[in-house]
Amino acid sequence: MTSASPVRRFGVLRSWKTAPYLVGAGLAMMGDNIEHVITYLVLWNTFHSPVLVGFQLVSHWLPFLLFSVYAGSLAQRFDCRRIIQIAQYLFMFVSLCWGILFLTGTLQLWQACVLLVLHGLAGTLWGPAEQMMLYDFAGREELPSAVRVNATFRSLGILFGPVVGSALLLTLGTTWGIFANILFYLPVVLFLARTKFTGHAREGLFSTGRVSMLQSFKVLGVVRHHPRIMGMLILAALASVSIGAVLQTSMPVFIAVLTPAGADGELVYTALLFALGIGGVAGGFFLEASGWFRPTATTAVISSILFGAFAFVFAFTGSLAVALIALVLTGVAQITATATGQAIVQLEAPPAERGRVLGAYSMFGPGMQTFSGVTVGVLGTLVGIPLTVIIGGLLLAVGAGLTGLYMARGRRPSPIE
Repeated sequence: MTSASPVRRFGVLRSWKTAPYLVGAGLAMMGDNIEHVITYLVLWNTFHSPVLVGFQLVSHWLPFLLFSVYAGSLAQRFDCRRIIQIAQYLFMFVSLCWGILFLTGTLQLWQACVLLVLHGLAGTLWGPAEQMMLYDFAGREELPSAVRVNATFRSLGILFGPVVGSALLLTLGTTWGIFANILFYLPVVLFLARTKFTGHAREGLFSTGRVSMLQSFKVLGVVRHHPRIMGMLILAALASVSIGAVLQTSMPVFIAVLTPAGADGELVYTALLFALGIGGVAGGFFLEASGWFRPTATTAVISSILFGAFAFVFAFTGSLAVALIALVLTGVAQITATATGQAIVQLEAPPAERGRVLGAYSMFGPGMQTFSGVTVGVLGTLVGIPLTVIIGGLLLAVGAGLTGLYMARGRRPSPIE
């Protein structure tokens, strides 16, 4: 396969066996973010609890940290179509429960905490099974393209979720808006009901025997013998802990610094969030359209270094124009690092362990965002939010460079280089 191959560029969007799934997954991700927009507003207006705000972050990411590897074992053992459908049904159930509680005016704090945890568990269950399905849909040659396009559609969902969520709030209100949100999960559920791909159809490899939490975590002993896989896990963990959710969470702090005299602070805030989101979307489409970057360890390391460097520039500058450009480039670097890391993990994972290895990647990536709240809380209190982002950017850039050296030392022939 060469970079000029027309099949490689958006080939997965030309195929009816993959395109509906990618669109459906993007819509489901949009539904995920719409729920955040609506429920977080209601929870703040109802309870006015800063502790609950912190719990919202922890409940979303902690399940990834604790259960991703086990979710990978389930994906390796069972039909991934059904696992993803169960995850989507769980998302829909949570939205339905929110709607009923809003409608009846009976929402209590403990109910909110339970639903937030269930939402996080649904996302955890979805992750490894989704990646297994991508491999089954696309095969080894087209996998990097499938991973890139899937990441781009998920970024679109994240970008437009708040926009659509706000529109639902304005037109339908919180109660009927959250009920309407259920519809965004249906397309992928319906598509999976008719596709013949299972996550295992291409290689026919199902693990056998009992699936246990302890057995699942033994995969960490497997990945340490694969320097590139281990390197991708380290890069994902570094990005999550150092920058992760820190950048978006801390964005309101930068309004006072970056808003020109006489300008609207809320408009500046919207522009900053949009710049970061559009960078991820544009970056994903550019990577796929150009075919310039192969899924190699070098690409993953350099994009991770640039991710940290551009975040550093954003936090360091006092110029709104420079900050917006830096955020766009941060989004481009982030999606490049993420898509490349996922593709390498998929391609180099032992076929019989692919599900658990993908679960480990989710644990080290999204799961480690659990600690980004600690990063903001502790460092932000000690040195301030802007300096916290600067330190995080430096930590990621330096750590990615050292990770590259680690992988170079353990280098051995790779099927993708």
